[in-house]
Amino acid sequence: MNTRVPGHVVPRLSADLLHRLPETVARPGFAPRSLTTGILHLGCGSFHRAHQALATQHAMNQTGDARWGIAAVAINRPTIVDALRAQDNLYTTLLHEDGQARVEVVGALTETVHAPSDSIGVPNRIADPRVKIVTLTVTASGYCVSPVTGRLEADCPGVRHDVRHPTRPITPIGMLTQGLELVRRRGSTPPVVISCDNLCANGSTLRRAVIDFALLRDDHLAEWIARHVQFPNSVVDRIVQPTAPTDAAIARNWLGGIDDHAPVSAEPFMTWTIEDFEGERPQWELGGAQFVANVKDYELAKLRLLNGTHMLLAYLGGVAGHRTIAEATADPALAALARQFMLDEQGPTLALPGPELHRTVDDLMRRFRNPAIVQDMTRIGRNGSDKMIPRVVDALRDNIAAGRPTPGANLLIAAWIRWFTASHHPDAVMELIDPRADSLTELVDADPHRCAQAFLQRTDIFGTLPEAQRVQRQVGDALADLTRDGVDAAVRRRLAPEWEGSNR
Repeated sequence: MNTRVPGHVVPRLSADLLHRLPETVARPGFAPRSLTTGILHLGCGSFHRAHQALATQHAMNQTGDARWGIAAVAINRPTIVDALRAQDNLYTTLLHEDGQARVEVVGALTETVHAPSDSIGVPNRIADPRVKIVTLTVTASGYCVSPVTGRLEADCPGVRHDVRHPTRPITPIGMLTQGLELVRRRGSTPPVVISCDNLCANGSTLRRAVIDFALLRDDHLAEWIARHVQFPNSVVDRIVQPTAPTDAAIARNWLGGIDDHAPVSAEPFMTWTIEDFEGERPQWELGGAQFVANVKDYELAKLRLLNGTHMLLAYLGGVAGHRTIAEATADPALAALARQFMLDEQGPTLALPGPELHRTVDDLMRRFRNPAIVQDMTRIGRNGSDKMIPRVVDALRDNIAAGRPTPGANLLIAAWIRWFTASHHPDAVMELIDPRADSLTELVDADPHRCAQAFLQRTDIFGTLPEAQRVQRQVGDALADLTRDGVDAAVRRRLAPEWEGSNR
């Protein structure tokens, strides 16, 4: 398919045009049409296409093993499916840093699927004997689990639908369970299921949710899943930005005038740490992954240093009027607080040697400052009530137990609470998106200490806090400072002397 422009026709990216790409553009080292589908992925978003799909392409480039093509499933909207199908499921990755870009056309997708309109059905695809691995990037809300208990929320509307209509599931959990039920009936070997979402013990959480769902239907199915299906934990890391209008123009320029309606922009940095599992798989280690016995330490470091600090910069930066993480990190006071938060609060709760911690923090500050990766505050700050425990509160508890001060965590929580009123301002830079927004907005109080107490008593968000009254007082003080004096003054009051003026 081509795009018509007044006066001429712009060719659309396709397998037949790969030979016309400039030499500066990397491309598949295999014929995309020669691949067979060995992986099913739930969640055909930008992150998957810039991370797992790209790593899979690099693995296949190195080995020539063509069995690991990916069928990527869009759970809800068909937009990306329509765009990719029109160009043989090819797309361009643009990796930006220091004013430069590394450009590669990816051909690892054998098929793109819109789940609600798929005539085959996602469960049948999961049960295909050729599919050895199922991966997921559906965000925390797609798991339908409580952030406090980690167990399936059986009253979730999607879960209720899937229990009533098991052969027509609409949730990833329902799709997986029905697909595994088909595998069981056929006596086949089940696929390995790998979560690539930012959840604590993401594989274990997914396993528990699938078993919980199966228990709502059939005890024998739940027992079979528990015995036979592997759900290895994994940790993923790459900052990927939502597709911007400029991406298509950048891709067209790099592709020598060929149009791509589905490019992805990301940073060059990428890691993927996966627990060892049995069975066939791509040689992902050739694409930047590593396999380990236990991912817990990697997971905690990612959630607390990267994701927790992202929340700090998003909420405080958003209240201060900064529109992106790069803008917030360019603010001297916020940059100093981010570094202090990582080194003095989050870092001491991790099993990282001092030199490695400092190197990690330096790398993160550089990544946060990358102006070519536009991380808008709404995207980073959305669904904060689901993220608070693993990214902030767990480390807060550890620090309280060790007698360490927690000024950054207190200010982060206060800024999140502040956002429930600040988001209504005409100049707000962050939209309020949270699954508990309605009930939390009702807790807003003009008195900052009453407001902090009401929010922190939500055990579905914060669990049971140690020294709860002291935490409520400190968060209330921070909220009062933010409301009365603004972000800069509130931040500077909480910087230790050695961090004042630090913006390294």
